[in-house]
Amino acid sequence: MTEQETINAEVQMKLALQDAKFAVFMEELRQQREDIRRLNERQDADRKALEGKIDSKFDSLSTQIHNLTVAAFVGFGAIALAVGGLVVATFK
Repeated sequence: MTEQETINAEVQMKLALQDAKFAVFMEELRQQREDIRRLNERQDADRKALEGKIDSKFDSLSTQIHNLTVAAFVGFGAIALAVGGLVVATFK
């Protein structure tokens, strides 16, 4: 084998090794991309579930505020009637 053939064989061997390393690297990147995609899907599902819970809590809070507002108006009305009754009873 001539010196040039030896050099060519070494270069081809190194090139084949680099190709193998590159193929492994690309497969790792594909796997990471797939892992990231799955993670994003899971986070999206969790986010949607959390938004649903938050919406239901806001609805519940809105109902409670409404009920308390009605109770406050009834209480104010009762106070007004009581004060009116005292005024009428005092000046009779």
